[in-house]
Amino acid sequence: MHTDYVHWWSPRLERTMEIMVYGHAGTPILAFPSSMGRFYEWRDFGMVDALGHQLHHGQNQLFCVDAVDGESLYNRGVDPYVRIKRHQQYEQYILQEVLPFIYDRATSDFVIAAGASFGAYHAANLVWKQPWSFGKLIAMSGAFDIRSFMDGFYDENVYFSNPVDYLPNLEDWGTLDAIRDTHLILTAGEHDPCRGANDSMSHILDSKGIGHYYERADGFGHDWPWWQDQIRRHV
Repeated sequence: MHTDYVHWWSPRLERTMEIMVYGHAGTPILAFPSSMGRFYEWRDFGMVDALGHQLHHGQNQLFCVDAVDGESLYNRGVDPYVRIKRHQQYEQYILQEVLPFIYDRATSDFVIAAGASFGAYHAANLVWKQPWSFGKLIAMSGAFDIRSFMDGFYDENVYFSNPVDYLPNLEDWGTLDAIRDTHLILTAGEHDPCRGANDSMSHILDSKGIGHYYERADGFGHDWPWWQDQIRRHV
């Protein structure tokens, strides 16, 4: 399997950001790590191996990005306003730097955004805010309400980063139609601690006429062996 380590100085984050690329061709998958995870997490926890057949045979390319969670929403050492602004800088890094890199390297511009746990939030939030840039979402065991990170602080920056707030109020038909044209997959285990968040998000999507597939599987479901099975089946 072709493997490539890539890094560059991000002008939006003002730091070096790292990416691992697996596979030589095929539909690109933009993979976000879980909470506080790194760009090598999908390799270390078997997700790359789970997609080994597709990657080896040129059906998919996997782009595993780094995160800055410890500098943004998880950074309790700074003011909540600083946390949310750092989070927005990360969003711009993905949209303005990573996506052009993927378009340049991949053989298809149909991008799948995928993530598990907090990575599912990153993937879903970007798909719903910028649906024209993505063709498919695979959000595994995600939670979609970031207010618990804000210590009571709330402003328009938080609102527009919080899908449980902005999606129910979304009325722009162009954006809604673009979301409806995206293949959306939510998954959660029957006893997953994030099952309630996925139940609620599925209801929100239904209320906006946004078609999606929501799988609730037996068992706990919030762990890497389960996510390996999910990513293998849903890609």
